[in-house]
This record gives sequence, C-alpha cells and structure tokens, in this order.
Amino acid sequence: MSDTVEFSATGELADRPRDIRTAHSGADRVFRLTATSVGALVLVVTGSIGVFLAYQGVPTFRRYGLSFLTDSAFDPNLNKVGILAAIVGTVEVAIIALVIAFPLAITSALYISEYAPQRIKSFLVSLVDLMAAIPSVIYGAWGLFVLQPQLLWVARWLATWLGWIPIFDVPGSDPRAANLAASRYEQSAFCAGAVVAMMVIPLACSVMMNVFNQAPPGEREAAYALGSTRWGMIRAVVLPFGRGGIIGGTMLGLGRALGETIAVLLIAQQAFDVKIRVLETGTVTISALVANNFGDSSPIQLKALLAAGFVLFLMTLVVNTFAAVVVGRSRSGAGVDI
Repeated sequence: MSDTVEFSATGELADRPRDIRTAHSGADRVFRLTATSVGALVLVVTGSIGVFLAYQGVPTFRRYGLSFLTDSAFDPNLNKVGILAAIVGTVEVAIIALVIAFPLAITSALYISEYAPQRIKSFLVSLVDLMAAIPSVIYGAWGLFVLQPQLLWVARWLATWLGWIPIFDVPGSDPRAANLAASRYEQSAFCAGAVVAMMVIPLACSVMMNVFNQAPPGEREAAYALGSTRWGMIRAVVLPFGRGGIIGGTMLGLGRALGETIAVLLIAQQAFDVKIRVLETGTVTISALVANNFGDSSPIQLKALLAAGFVLFLMTLVVNTFAAVVVGRSRSGAGVDI
C-alpha cells in the first residue's frame, strides 16, 4: 500500500479503500502445494483405476454387448456371461444395510452429540471410530457364527407376518411350523445386509455426528430462549442444519455397502438368478463374484470379472460423488426456522 496521504477539497483525509495483500507466507505456500498435490494424486489414481477397468473390460463389452448387463448366468467357460443377478444382489444387500443402519446411525449420532454426558462423550466417539477400524473379515466371521443364528428368528417373524409381500415370501417353507427349516433362511441377502449394516453404521454416524456438533450455538440458545425443549431445539435447529450431513453420511454408507466384499462372501451363498425374495437362501454381489472367482480364473474369465468390476466402480463413483456434492453444499443455518 502506498504511503502517500490524500486529502479532500475541504482539507480532510479522503476515504480510500485499503489495498489487500494476497501474498502467502512460505508455510502457506508449502501447505497449499501439498494439499493440491495430494488432491490431484487422488484424482489421478481414481481415474487410472477407472481407465484400467474400462480398457480391460472392452473385449467383454464388445463380445456380449448389453446382454452382459441383462443376463443372469455367469459361466465364461460355457460362453454365458451376465451380471444382472449380481447387480440386483448388490443393490438388495446395500438397501437392506441402509434400512437397518440409517435409524441406528442417526439416533446414535444425536445421542452422542446432544444427550451424552461430557464424561463419556469422548469414549463414545472413540468407540465409533474403533468400530470403523475393525476389518471386514472380523465382521464377516462374527456375522456368520453369532449374528446369523439370531437373524433366523427375525426372518421367520418377517415371513410369518409379512409373507404376503413378495420380497418377504419364502417358497417351500412354512414359517409357522414347529421345526423351522433353517436352511431356507440362512445365507440370504437379508443376513448379508444386516452384517454390512454393522459396518456402515460407524461411517454414517461419524459424518452425522460431526455435522450436528457444528450447529450454531446462537441458534440453539435462541430456540431455548423461545421456550423450546431439547428435542424441540433438535428438530428446529440441529436436524435442519445437519440435513446435508444426514444425506451425505447416508450416501457414503451406501457407497461402502455397495462395495463390501469379504463379509458378503462369508455370509451369502452364491446364486446366479435374480431374486427379489430377500429372506430366501442365496444371492450374489458384484464384489463377491469378483473375489470368489478372481484367483483361479482364465484370461477370458478375468476380462469378464474386470468388466463387472468396472460396473461396480461406476455405481460406487456415482453414489460417492452425489454424497460429496450434498455435503459440500451444506451450509450453516440452511433450512433452520425457529
């Protein structure tokens, strides 16, 4: 900024806007360069993965065309390559996981951020982070030996009272029978989705909890000043403010559920037919299909599996991109009406 002092015609100091200096210090430049480089590297790696999968899948798409997406049978040795059953199974498992995980995640996030005493809040936050760090194989083994036997009774209850709905019907089994035919309910999309839900909860809960904690204190206090109860304040301030975080956390959890591999592979019995009955034994997801056949596949099978992986890559990319956009557009006080 110039040191020259200007005066008006009356002899008073003239109003002049101060020049703003935009030069960054050395530490700022290093941080900006590092952050930009890391972000660019992530984009390059993600793009490279997509390009590699697309390139490797070209022979499969060229040979089978749209039938690759509309056929259910997957046996490259018999010239039968279709992933429709795997796409449907992937979506079913992800939706089941989301239906189970969403209410648990949002209520857990609200309790930790709004109701939990300060002396245990840090412990609960650490517990959520620890759940997110548990390997998938541990969740899968726990679900197979501990959770699935208990889920059989839930599946039986659903089949008994909601069996008139096609998705809860189990043909060839009487859920009211004295001896339950457990083999008709085990290793189903429902069991796999319930286990995946336990893996989605920490991710969704963490995102929601961080957004709820950022609700403006002034608007919280204004709600209390107008006579609001704690739950009234949450409904009027916290939930509207955290709408972007709720949607973003849910969609990020959906992206995790779409790509889960080991837990689904351990729980679900692979069945290459399109099933809308989620309680019935047997399902297959794209990730489980790739993991189960990748090790001993022939070159033709490998191309087909990489093409299936490209389809899953696109599904996950779309979901995560949408979630990132929603979270990025959330702003302080958006939608708050006291």
